[in-house]
Amino acid sequence: MNIQIFGTKKCNDTKKTERFFKERGIKVQFIDMQKKGLSKGELTSVAAGNGGIMNLINPDAKDKDAVALLQYIADEEKLDKLIKNQQIIKTPVVRNGKQSTVGYHPAIWKTWE
Repeated sequence: MNIQIFGTKKCNDTKKTERFFKERGIKVQFIDMQKKGLSKGELTSVAAGNGGIMNLINPDAKDKDAVALLQYIADEEKLDKLIKNQQIIKTPVVRNGKQSTVGYHPAIWKTWE
């Protein structure tokens, strides 16, 4: 298993996710989204595996303007806008090869083991 966790140090769900994998002895690669976000390819793959770009958005994000804007711009523009505003992505984003989840989903991760 090659687990990547994209999140922030302050996010409680990200901390719980790291603990989930650590308790099972699974090594993870943590990527701090405040320093380095998802690449365009990674974001496209995660969006495709989780029902589209709008399912990656955290409706409670601090940047309400960016969240609102994404709901009203054309679909073609959403990916580029999200790449520039990754602080509105729900965390953690957990990747295992081509599989991914957005948010805290231990029931899904158990099927990966």
